[in-house]
Amino acid sequence: MQPELIQKYNRPVPRYTSYPPANYFTAFSESDYQRVVAASNTARQNQISFYLHIPFCRHLCHYCGCNSYPAASADTVKDYVDALHQEIDLVASQIDRSRQISQIHYGGGSPTSLPVSMIKELNEHLLSIAPAIDRPEIAIECHPGYLTEQDWQQLTECGFTRYSIGMQDLKTDVLQAVNRRPSLLPMSDVLQILRASGATVNFDFIYGLPLQTVDSFRHTIEQAAELRPDRLVTFAYAHLPKLFPRQRILDRIGLPSMEEKSAMYEAASEVMTQAGYQRVGLDHFVLPEDELYTALQSGMLHRNFQGYCTRRTTAQVYAFGVTAISQLDDAYVQNGRDIKTYIETINQKRFYIQRGYTLSREQKLVREVVETLMCNYQLNWHQVAERMGVTVDTLRAACHYDEHQLQDMAADGILDFDDDHIAVHADACSLVRCVAAVLDPLMRHTDKQFSTPI
Repeated sequence: MQPELIQKYNRPVPRYTSYPPANYFTAFSESDYQRVVAASNTARQNQISFYLHIPFCRHLCHYCGCNSYPAASADTVKDYVDALHQEIDLVASQIDRSRQISQIHYGGGSPTSLPVSMIKELNEHLLSIAPAIDRPEIAIECHPGYLTEQDWQQLTECGFTRYSIGMQDLKTDVLQAVNRRPSLLPMSDVLQILRASGATVNFDFIYGLPLQTVDSFRHTIEQAAELRPDRLVTFAYAHLPKLFPRQRILDRIGLPSMEEKSAMYEAASEVMTQAGYQRVGLDHFVLPEDELYTALQSGMLHRNFQGYCTRRTTAQVYAFGVTAISQLDDAYVQNGRDIKTYIETINQKRFYIQRGYTLSREQKLVREVVETLMCNYQLNWHQVAERMGVTVDTLRAACHYDEHQLQDMAADGILDFDDDHIAVHADACSLVRCVAAVLDPLMRHTDKQFSTPI
């Protein structure tokens, strides 16, 4: 991509992991949550996804923008997991159990900081609530810096179908600079253990960290590609020190320029495509037989807070734990962030709700437009209108966009568009967030803080 286009379009815009983004959430009550959970039983999208937020980390990485906390005592961890079980029961009592479970996802700090026995019990509890679809996705985010061979072996007995391993980089100096521990075991050994259970594995990397160069990141991705993970993910580091003060440490070391960050991604893309992987979404590279790539080809790729998924596993998300966000048909609802208060409130058999957002009819239409474009890099107005049961004119009116902005982007070689379609060019996919922002009426006048796409 030309440097002048990076300069022009690399402005703060939402990541669009939800619509509206989480920084639009406002006060939400326990009764509000109970109302939207009840309504979710009869929603158009009727499958169930469960998300568990495990906030604990052995130590905190300097780059982290997640809602994570330093490791707690064994008693606090036990009390927290007991509260998760109780919260699960509170929600399960309001869910229609004839519905089907399509996803379970563990995220947050480092879910593998929990004893494996606790993880196994949580999975068994969740899967007892309702029947599951054929081949549900049961995924966990793993920090490989502390897991022994025995730990990995025990994890395979928990029923996971996908493991997301947070590598971030393979260079020791980069990991030391960001306060992250490298993998305890050779990753080839870890892959062998996990694949023997029939699960798939993705490696997660971050580009734009201190001490990274285009050449060093290319070499890291080359090393990773040789191991042939099922998926490889390259996240752009989002530097927001006002929101996450611990990131200020990285300013002292120095960060790559946005041109260098862009070149890192292009280097990674070149390596992965030459290795036979297909690019999916903003940051994924997958093998050709991966169902994410099949979904992309058919325009059926989907995305939520937990990442990309297919329409087969798409579901309403019921989230448990501190700061966890439920994504229901009509609303988003986020739990509070204090661990002690969470445990005490749940023990009183009450929900610990902090904030949320109820979508209007028009916003649900915009959400579908934005998600379709963000996932598939293209938008067919007629197909989306048909899926939502409205006219094309109604859909366009909900977005209330300025066609002159699209014309400007087309002139810059970012996209093509006509009355029926918008299609982002392959070499400008990293700017798809900017295109989505044009179709977002909330971006007309906003004082919210966002990260840049590059």
